[in-house]
Amino acid sequence: MATTLQERLATALSQIRNPRTGAGVYESQQLRDIATTVDGKVRATLQLDASDDPTLARQVRRAIESVAGVTDIQLEVRSASTPPRGRSLPVMDQAPRAPARPAAPTPKHFANLGKVIAISSGKGGVGKSTVAVNLAVALAASGARVGLMDADIYGPNIPRMMGVTGAPPVVNEKILPLEAHGVKLISLGMMIEPDQPAIWRGPIVMKIINQFLQDVAWGQLDYLIVDMPPGTGDAQLSLVQATQVDGAVIVTTPQAVSVGDALRGVKMFQRVGVPVLGIVENMSWFECPHCGKPSAIFGSGGGERLAESLELPLLGQVPLYPRVMEGGDDGRPIVTADAGSSAARALTAVAGRIAEAIGAVPAA
Repeated sequence: MATTLQERLATALSQIRNPRTGAGVYESQQLRDIATTVDGKVRATLQLDASDDPTLARQVRRAIESVAGVTDIQLEVRSASTPPRGRSLPVMDQAPRAPARPAAPTPKHFANLGKVIAISSGKGGVGKSTVAVNLAVALAASGARVGLMDADIYGPNIPRMMGVTGAPPVVNEKILPLEAHGVKLISLGMMIEPDQPAIWRGPIVMKIINQFLQDVAWGQLDYLIVDMPPGTGDAQLSLVQATQVDGAVIVTTPQAVSVGDALRGVKMFQRVGVPVLGIVENMSWFECPHCGKPSAIFGSGGGERLAESLELPLLGQVPLYPRVMEGGDDGRPIVTADAGSSAARALTAVAGRIAEAIGAVPAA
């Protein structure tokens, strides 16, 4: 049984067939570029050949109107011979058929975004998003104007970790970022239903990242912190192709497996000309809440050895502290929820070192 708006639209539109070709307008992608928002707005493009029945547009519109949850429709009818133009809404259901892989563009400098800093990791589960959130909040607490962009398209957790819900408003075709803890933020997690998977190929990932950079009303920032997905894939390449990235921070744990993956992340950024500001070792040790004695649960020294081997600074070692996890679930970053804790002090110190380093690193 269809439960999401996207599934209900697909069910309704799959019933419409083109009398000339006999093919379904949905399955053949004659109806394409379907985009939705969480408040029920739908935008789509119908391509009609000169010999097609023009009443197809009316059938499509009526089918969309009949779907439960639809609040607004923008159906653009375009000649099949006209090349695509314009932009879709920020949330897309499907990509155009057989998209061509774009040539590597020249990165664009967005002066209003300030210093663009990518927070990355070689593998998942090392606390990369936790580090990104707390660094952004710590920089904002120091008086800087900070934006936080969730580029982890496949696992957008920033809204929950920052304690925000709901979709960002759109005014004059610009997305207004939500704000929490003094930080402006944007995430795909604000725009799709919680159970909707992002099953998208590289061109769509690149388009979303470009829209987050260009179509969000960030205002004037000092720093834009970008939470990257783990690994060295489409999102990382899309970011460095879309804009000038001023520096990258690699997050790892002391564990050898994590350090090995982090090494690949460092090499990737260096290969594409992005300065690596340093290494953050997360979950360095566990502090006993009773006696304060540290226990190296995930080994020790991995981040330090990686930094030394690459001649990069070790920006900080963050201990494993239960309230960091609790704050991430509750939307209360540890640097504000428990500013006196050792984890908060370590993250605040890392933010200060990044601010100092980014001012001394020349543009890539």
